[in-house]
Amino acid sequence: MHQYIAFVGDFPIRSYGLIISVSIILATGVGYFLAKSDGRGYEKYVVDIGIYSGLAGLLGARLWDVFFFDFSYYKDHLTEILNVWQGGMAIQGGILLGVLTGIFYLKHHKVDWIVMADILAPAIILGQALGRCANLMNGDAFGAPTGSDFGIIYPESTLAFRTYGEVPLWPAEVWECQLDIVIFALLLMFRSINHKKGQCFSLYVMLYSAARFFLEYFRGDYTELVFGIFKSAQMTSVVAFCLALSAFLYFEFKGRKKPL
Repeated sequence: MHQYIAFVGDFPIRSYGLIISVSIILATGVGYFLAKSDGRGYEKYVVDIGIYSGLAGLLGARLWDVFFFDFSYYKDHLTEILNVWQGGMAIQGGILLGVLTGIFYLKHHKVDWIVMADILAPAIILGQALGRCANLMNGDAFGAPTGSDFGIIYPESTLAFRTYGEVPLWPAEVWECQLDIVIFALLLMFRSINHKKGQCFSLYVMLYSAARFFLEYFRGDYTELVFGIFKSAQMTSVVAFCLALSAFLYFEFKGRKKPL
């Protein structure tokens, strides 16, 4: 893994930023394809959503991490809040602000945002999968020590090494990338069967929340427990899963009265 691809003078070209940019571009491209194949003509909005929601997602992911996980540090280092290459991007915050930005944009253009959320759900999880590749290259979102010879040993320049040293760590970000790709495939399969409006996006939230909940047992970057039970990301996953399950059932019941 290499944090730096090249230098232009003293300016570093970071693998983290490059892969994140590629993930947004590819997710937007897949979203455009899905919207065009849907036949509603919504594809003309996808590029704008990719730009606005992508930037908002990056901001939301960073601010969520700063204020919910590392505020004790950043309150005394305000100039470092936007230094995302130091590590610290919470995907839950990115999804929340990115989705809210997309909803605001679609409402402004009088587009059914629930339908669009269903269409773009596979593209969103694909972008998350590629984003975890950026975490691997940057040495953040790392796992806990495995206690054996199995695991990833990160370079000295990474946050993972500064946290645990030359110790094998669980490949948490690699596993999450793989699970996100599985969720991507499952969502595409779900879209091919008869379902109610809003259920595809609800299923996306449910599947990712479940995957993230169990992966947190292998993560080593944040270890503090909320109420002595779960990590903060696990608590967020539980709440998100319950809300998404409720929405899934609501759309199923509502759809029986008013077919899509």
